[in-house]
Amino acid sequence: MSKQIIQSEKAPAPIGPYNQAVKAYGMLYLSGQIALVPETGELETSNIQAETHQVMKNLYAVLSEAKLTFGHIVKTTIFLSDMSLFAQVNEIYGSYFTGDYPARETVAVKTLPRNVNVEISAIAVVDL
Repeated sequence: MSKQIIQSEKAPAPIGPYNQAVKAYGMLYLSGQIALVPETGELETSNIQAETHQVMKNLYAVLSEAKLTFGHIVKTTIFLSDMSLFAQVNEIYGSYFTGDYPARETVAVKTLPRNVNVEISAIAVVDL
């Protein structure tokens, strides 16, 4: 089985030497998304809720390009600039899933790309 590169024009273009997602061996590996608005290239940083929603919209755009949904996600990693943001990010993040939540870890890191507050990456199964 070969790998397939997934690119969506409805999600921000990569800002480095990586792809939005790679499909291989029945899995989709989604690169971390930050709150870049694809239409403008600007960051959505008005508040942590809006920032988190934009991150989730960007993940959804890549999932949709691969003809998948949040229900296909089996693992996520949430990176935060500060753990004090956990409850607010968790509430928004959780609203995108129904029922069976994916496995996850959440970590606070010193700095994220473009000095954002949240970045989320994911792994999804292609067939449920």
